[in-house]
Amino acid sequence: MLQRGYDMFNSRRLAAGIAAFVALAFTATAIAPALAEDGVTATEITLGGTDPFSGPASAYGAVGKGSQAYFEYVNDHGGVNGRKIVYKDLDDGYSPPQTVQLTRQLVEQDKVFCIFASLGTATSTAIRPYLNQNKIPQLFVATGASKWAHDAEQFPWTIGWQPDYESEAIIYARNVVKEKPNAKVAIIYQNDDFGQDYVNGFKQGLGSHGNLLVKTASYEVTDPDVSSQIASLKASGADTLLVAATPKFAVQSLVATAQQGWKPQIYLTNVSGSETVMRAATKAGGGPDATNGIISTQYIIDPSDPKWANNPGEKLFKEIMDKYVPGGDTNNAFYLAGMAYAFTMVDVLKSAGRDITRDKAMKAALSLNETDNVFLYPGLKVQTSATNHFPITSEALVRYDNGKWVATGAVIDARSIVKSEK
Repeated sequence: MLQRGYDMFNSRRLAAGIAAFVALAFTATAIAPALAEDGVTATEITLGGTDPFSGPASAYGAVGKGSQAYFEYVNDHGGVNGRKIVYKDLDDGYSPPQTVQLTRQLVEQDKVFCIFASLGTATSTAIRPYLNQNKIPQLFVATGASKWAHDAEQFPWTIGWQPDYESEAIIYARNVVKEKPNAKVAIIYQNDDFGQDYVNGFKQGLGSHGNLLVKTASYEVTDPDVSSQIASLKASGADTLLVAATPKFAVQSLVATAQQGWKPQIYLTNVSGSETVMRAATKAGGGPDATNGIISTQYIIDPSDPKWANNPGEKLFKEIMDKYVPGGDTNNAFYLAGMAYAFTMVDVLKSAGRDITRDKAMKAALSLNETDNVFLYPGLKVQTSATNHFPITSEALVRYDNGKWVATGAVIDARSIVKSEK
């Protein structure tokens, strides 16, 4: 659910300039491969990362705070293999050039052991060549871009964590074909790798029913709003809408749909499915009718849903929030997502052993069979191998009903669907 999505400078207008900037940065600042023990002392292991604590995707700052809180909890319970975790998480404002600069600082000055869960597709793409060139693990990138797995041969030191956006879109498309075979579908998407993954995955999921997709409209993260795009999609005659947008623009899309009197069946990317987003859209859209019936997916438990009250993950989440994020919104799933990422990171550190090296950590990240991550939706697991770089491939379809997400069926493994049809 993260955007777990997310590119700030991927507009066609700026792409060339940024590509040149990043290429120059890599050429001018590539460092000799760092020693494996960088970031590791007898008592500490230092991880680095970046999150948008400011800027257009600042809602996702809670992800980094959730990870930090979980690491503090682990430290207070003995750390990992006798070491405490130091997590240096810097604010990049969701800006790729800033991410490049801060990542260089973390690697070259702060000597971090690895980069963990940096959030954003464009931002993480910008640092990927640099980290791979220097054999520094880029672990569990906090976005579901399919490229982290598809490009594994070229960038072996990078791996994602959450379900990829293509898989999620395949699930939505299959649900449309099953439930509404004569639908007319429109898509609003962010004009970057994040949004394009949804368009590609949805088309793939439609298969021979490709004619159901009648209109798409993109937006840039620099756009003031998306009301004109929604008006265009409404005019197409579509009765179904896929919203592939980060929180700010997801809220705008839902509000504009309600204000324009359009009542399509809405599918919403899970990176914008937090209760914080849904409350905002409900209020600004004029009430429950603005959000009731929206379909999304979940792969972590929803801390806002009372049904999870006795779930071990929910109990641990509340315990950690109370102690390490006092005053934080315990209904905000972004905090919990950060803890789920950190849970897997701790497993990797444990598996890599006391004599940890970057190579051992990377091998551990590609040998996961994690069935005990308490923050995951029941029945899901984190599983990787040398040939499988999609850690989580299953999700559960959910529907928003008067202030809460309700499960609508069994957990679906989209990657199994893809494999079965090849």
